[in-house]
Amino acid sequence: MAINLVDMVPLVQDKKFTALILLLCLDLFMDGAESATQAEIDRHLEMGRQYLASNQLADALTHYHAAVETMAINLVDMVPLVQDKKFTALILLLCLDLFMDGAESATQAEIDRHLEMGRQYLASNQLADALTHYHAAVEGDPSNYLTLFKRGTVYFALGKARNCLQDFSRVLELKPDFTTARAQRGVVYLKLGDYSNAELDFHTVLLEEPYNDDVNYLYSKIDPAREQWAAVEDLIRRGDYRTAIAFLTQLLEISPWSATFRESRADCYIKENDVLSAVSDLRSVNRLSHDSTGGYFRLATLLYNMGHTADALKEIRECLKLDPEHKDCFPFYKKLKKVEKALSDAQSYLDERQYVGCIDSAEKVLKFETEVPMVIFSAKHLLCSCHVKEEQFTQAVTRCREALEIHKDPTVLCDRAEAYIGTEMYDDAIRDYQAAINIDEHLQRAKEGLERAKRLQKQSERRDYYKILNVKRTATKQEITKAYRKAAQKWHPDNFQGDEKKIAEKKFIDIAAAKEVLTDPEKRQQFDNGEDPLDPEGGNHGGYGGFRGGNPFHHFHHGSPFQFKFHFN
Repeated sequence: MAINLVDMVPLVQDKKFTALILLLCLDLFMDGAESATQAEIDRHLEMGRQYLASNQLADALTHYHAAVETMAINLVDMVPLVQDKKFTALILLLCLDLFMDGAESATQAEIDRHLEMGRQYLASNQLADALTHYHAAVEGDPSNYLTLFKRGTVYFALGKARNCLQDFSRVLELKPDFTTARAQRGVVYLKLGDYSNAELDFHTVLLEEPYNDDVNYLYSKIDPAREQWAAVEDLIRRGDYRTAIAFLTQLLEISPWSATFRESRADCYIKENDVLSAVSDLRSVNRLSHDSTGGYFRLATLLYNMGHTADALKEIRECLKLDPEHKDCFPFYKKLKKVEKALSDAQSYLDERQYVGCIDSAEKVLKFETEVPMVIFSAKHLLCSCHVKEEQFTQAVTRCREALEIHKDPTVLCDRAEAYIGTEMYDDAIRDYQAAINIDEHLQRAKEGLERAKRLQKQSERRDYYKILNVKRTATKQEITKAYRKAAQKWHPDNFQGDEKKIAEKKFIDIAAAKEVLTDPEKRQQFDNGEDPLDPEGGNHGGYGGFRGGNPFHHFHHGSPFQFKFHFN
């Protein structure tokens, strides 16, 4: 627009004219802003945040740009100010200047600068930055088909099928004889598995360029691909899912952007119980689909049924970003959130050695979920581990067994073996450790546990120092010393006569031996590993009964509260 603002100044003397022009100008200036409610502004900010979090910088920039352009000005509040001539003249000129700002800013030089920056970023493979500049160039001149084509090629390189298809289609509307764009659109259709449209574009190009080798080669792939897809559908009908997967894998080399092919392969993987591969394909389907709420729900359900509750929660949140009130996603989210929190809390308590809290949280999971086996397995696995750590061995054996009835997991077998050791059922512990090794021959915990269980089994035929002092295996040195004094006082030989005295002497020797082993960290570790450090067969100790110095009662000299002498014949 070519407007001489100076010529407008005399007209400011007319109040009606200035009021009319001021309001009209402000109305034009605010045309976009008035329609954008606060909710609209918030939506742009939220979408910008989401795109930024997923590193989609160009899309984020578009939404932040829309949010910044939105202004909240109440025109009604401006009307009384029109009575002030100087104010109205100032606002009128300022308003007209701002109104013209957008038209004056997008100069050809600016567009050329964006195109050059886009070319440089593209050359250095910085596709997101290149796309930002091509966006700006297209906004400056939306009818330039070459600029649209360049942006379309960047979209193509980023794998954004819908965006590049829109740009190439717009290019062909502006310039129908641009065969390079038509060939490129044909490639997009081919990658999407839309063979009819791909065939149409390639055929049109070949009418103009019959010797185009690249297009001829791609054109030749269409009929075999159609035949292979028909064969896949027949294989699926007949239940030959393994062969169908192989055929679909070949098809996806030609049409990697086909949501139909990937979803079909995911279905086949599920039939073959290869759920992890199905999950990978379904994630690709969600990226390729325009409205993927159903896809996110299906993926979340699949992950939840596998017991992967944290991953399921992420997918269901993606569904709610697209539709916060989705009829399937929203109720599932409420349940899933409670289950995942309880499982997460139980694991945190286990890591922090707060085993009672772990048990309470895992029990909550079993209240929230009563049907999905793998979620129940996760809760019972945690209960198995935490009961073992809390030395509640009977409950541990029960929970471990329930978990193993759902899924034979080697770590659960090891946990149950630990519980069996706690109840001195060494044969059962050895069997469970061996079963764990059969599942995972590289599981070091099972290998070490098996050796330990065998040593403990052998040791059970001899003295158990913990039993002698009646303390737990986790007892502290202070607790052991206290128990030792109590037992020594009870079984002091001077308190007995005749045959009872001989029994007391034997017990007293065992009590002294237990104290020696359990208050010495190194010897205690040996004993916990299934070795008796006082066993004469070990060759590590001399003297009477394996005691140093040959005196089994040396602990009671030098100030001991139990002074006595024994006379042996």
